[in-house]
Amino acid sequence: MRLLSQALRAAQGGRAAALLHQSRRAGPDRGSAAGTCLLLPRCGLSSRPGLQELLAGPALRRLLEARCEGGVGPELAARVQRLRDKEQELCETRELARQDENEDLRKLAEKEIAACEEEIAQLKQQIVLLLIPSEETDESDLVMEVTAGVGGQEAMLFTSEIFDMYQRYAAYKKWKFEILEYFPSEIGGLRHAVASIAGLEAYKYMKFEGGVHRVQRVPKTEKQGRIHTSTMTVAILPQPTPMKLQINPKDLRIETKRATGAGGQHVNTTDSAVRIVHIPTGIVSECQQERSQIRNKEKAMQMLSAKLYKAKLEEETKKRNSVRKIQIGTKGRSEKIRTYNFPQDRITDHRISRSVHHIECFMLGEEKLDEMIQTLREYADYESLMEIISENEKKNLS
Repeated sequence: MRLLSQALRAAQGGRAAALLHQSRRAGPDRGSAAGTCLLLPRCGLSSRPGLQELLAGPALRRLLEARCEGGVGPELAARVQRLRDKEQELCETRELARQDENEDLRKLAEKEIAACEEEIAQLKQQIVLLLIPSEETDESDLVMEVTAGVGGQEAMLFTSEIFDMYQRYAAYKKWKFEILEYFPSEIGGLRHAVASIAGLEAYKYMKFEGGVHRVQRVPKTEKQGRIHTSTMTVAILPQPTPMKLQINPKDLRIETKRATGAGGQHVNTTDSAVRIVHIPTGIVSECQQERSQIRNKEKAMQMLSAKLYKAKLEEETKKRNSVRKIQIGTKGRSEKIRTYNFPQDRITDHRISRSVHHIECFMLGEEKLDEMIQTLREYADYESLMEIISENEKKNLS
């Protein structure tokens, strides 16, 4: 990068050097945040709302100044310094290219400017990610619960489809998907199911999928072609490690019973089903998915741990009294997050007011779903950054 600037200087002689010297004397000091060129990057940025304007604005600069003064990690400090250097280099190259009349050098300068802008965009995005604190649970595995809601058989059919969609998504992301509980309906569909999902950043991707999913379509049994609305609920519970949650065996009451429902010869013949009660909280977990009582006990404990850890995190949040009013939502069971409108072939996420089409592709649990989840993550990152900047601006005013 620097070689081209040197070549341009040599071609322009002392005139370019004089212009550069004058611009440096007239402008602020290079080392200060205000002394760098704030340029809107042309590429490399995500589709976060207003992120380009935010990156080009003074508020983020003030935040970076405050972080650098207070002492930051070496990785963030290195990125900030690299950004300042690249922005200064870009300013110099543009100024020199503007003054040069040699066509070949000008084309070479345009290539360097484009590459420099791309690196600046990447650096800004990296800085943003380093500024946003990660949640304690982001690296966790998870337990997912799906439950049929309003709508009878149609709700249960939809629940089965959503469960299958997330199972395919886990395969798409190369995560391990294990069914812990599965209660199908006698008339078709799925009443309730629980699965564990383990893999790289599984909870970080799935944490915004919790809530009420609504479907609008004409059921197969509807003779007059009327559109019915049904719902189902998804709960996403982070799976704690033994270091993060310790359960006293004395606080547990473990009961065994005979499994019920469809399942073959072991049903109603052996005490394979396990029910575990956490006495201090009253939280209950049970499993009859496996033929082995030992295996059912392991799965029941896995579900119980996830429920207790979720309750612990919620209690800590209340104590801190800092529940964020984020646009993404609360990730709660009662919040309607998404509508699947089959007659219009449209999926709408109500938290970010975004609609996409091709429901069949979306329900495959591959690129379409992954794009939606990525967009939700970006909105959440944007809001986190806005909150951090807002807090810093309040400190500056006080």
